[in-house]
Amino acid sequence: VSDLPEAPDACFIGVNRVTTIDVVRDLRDIGAGGAVCFASGFLEAVGEDVNGANLQAQLLDAAGDMTIIGPNCYGFVNYLDGALLWPDQHGGIRVDSGVAIITQSSNIAINITMQRRGLSIAYVVTAGNQAQTGLSDIGIALLADPRVTALGLHVEGIDDLRQFEQLAKTARDLGKPIVVLKVGKSIHAQAATVSHTASIAGSEAGATALFRRLGMAQVASLPELLESLKLLHVAGPLNSNKIASMSCSGGEASLMADSAVGRNICFPDLTQNQRNNLGCALGPMVKLANPLDYHTYIWGNPSALGQTFTAMMGANLALGVLICDFPRADRCDLSEWDGVIDGVEIAAKTSGLPMAITTSLPENMPEEVATNLVARGIVPLYGLDEALAAIEAAAFCGCTAFTHLPVTLPVLTKHAKILTEAEAKSALHKFGVVSPKSFVALTADEAGQVATDIGFPVVLKGQGIAHKSEAGAVVINLANQADVIHAANIMPTDSFLVEEMITNAVAEVLVGVVLDPAHGYVLTLAAGGVLTELLTDSVSLLVPSTKEDVTRAIGTLKIAKLLNGFRGQAAADIKTIVDAVMAVQSFVIEHAGRIEEIEINPLL
Repeated sequence: VSDLPEAPDACFIGVNRVTTIDVVRDLRDIGAGGAVCFASGFLEAVGEDVNGANLQAQLLDAAGDMTIIGPNCYGFVNYLDGALLWPDQHGGIRVDSGVAIITQSSNIAINITMQRRGLSIAYVVTAGNQAQTGLSDIGIALLADPRVTALGLHVEGIDDLRQFEQLAKTARDLGKPIVVLKVGKSIHAQAATVSHTASIAGSEAGATALFRRLGMAQVASLPELLESLKLLHVAGPLNSNKIASMSCSGGEASLMADSAVGRNICFPDLTQNQRNNLGCALGPMVKLANPLDYHTYIWGNPSALGQTFTAMMGANLALGVLICDFPRADRCDLSEWDGVIDGVEIAAKTSGLPMAITTSLPENMPEEVATNLVARGIVPLYGLDEALAAIEAAAFCGCTAFTHLPVTLPVLTKHAKILTEAEAKSALHKFGVVSPKSFVALTADEAGQVATDIGFPVVLKGQGIAHKSEAGAVVINLANQADVIHAANIMPTDSFLVEEMITNAVAEVLVGVVLDPAHGYVLTLAAGGVLTELLTDSVSLLVPSTKEDVTRAIGTLKIAKLLNGFRGQAAADIKTIVDAVMAVQSFVIEHAGRIEEIEINPLL
């Protein structure tokens, strides 16, 4: 380094970890712009080498105020300007505009550059250990390039919550969507086992709640990430989840409809105007529906295909999707499929709405076809499942509001203890959570007397036991003093909580909060009581959330139908449920850093 004629703007350091520290220090001393640190064996290897953490601390000290990326990373490729700091082959080409992708996995980055899906990639950047420069800072820098249209994140862990929030704000201000693929499950939030909430939420729920809160679309696989970014690059965020599906096969139409089950995607019924126009284009032999099987009567006629696809595109739609698998170029003739592409292009230009062509099998679209489609403003999508995931993600990006409330930062508690139910209810009562009338009893006879004072029926609970039902420490609907004394005598505890029995509840809801060290306090709403185990029915938010956030979340639960009055039955008071949730949240905010978990189950 000392022999260089002047300080380099940037340097790739490809030597062993110990020497890397020396080189970084030398580069800093001569005023270099920054460096990519390729070597591994730092903090990521602490399980195998206890010196890893110390070496990473030395690396940071050596860097000082000079920017470094890594260590344990491949660096980056800039396909816009033809510049890279990269130690291996890559499969990309120069582009004028495209998406930026950041990953903590260098091998994943190489794989992404080898894609043959027609995705225009502007940058691929690896973050490695994020020792100094995290994915949030990298993302903000990439979004500032006007040639970048969207950002993809392959995330193992969030570097800094506040900076991650700033990344989301930057993207929102610039009108550039973010798609996230989160991998790895933190063990921290799953360590707590006192409540159902801990097992329901975990760190995955915290990550999902964070991405949703910040308006970032979350996908489940690498192909879904690439397809979502491609759709966003070509068509931008969608203004709704309403799409039209077209194919020349009833089997494909059914497959499309079935594949969308469980996704937030809508196939609106055809309007009378659509029916009239489709009837003119297709004649009387075709059953008109969405998804549409337009048959093959008009195959090879670009004008008729364009008329059909245009007729299908109602003003209420966000996207038109044609299912079309292309033949093998090495054995078959692709020329007959040109008319289909021409017809889709006609529909896009005539309707003014974005159009996509998806294959039913990912391998059934040659790369040159995908590249041609992008050049004509048509989105090429590979595989029905991936296509629908991309549409769902693009609609999320276009329709989801950004929550500006900063997340309550996680502060790990020390010397935590479990409060008794009576202590917990007393603490929550001060913040507005309403509980049944109750008293603590230290003997079975005292429990019987307390029950008489409260009035029957009552509930008897054993104190100091977290999962009471499993331990036989809760008995409901006790109707007299003798029954209470008998139940107390056989209960595995020395103290009791005697409570007023609440009857005629419309529904039971779980309200819980768990401290997730990675994402803050996770607020979980779920079906309560015995339904907690029977139903997979929960939604998680982060603290703080607004009343509007909580109300919307309650509406997504399966038991929402019950809460709203199922089949003529009485409805629950949603406002009171929301008030109870907000009271729990206020308690958490007031005691942040002292609370590990809270659960009300059931909220009647």
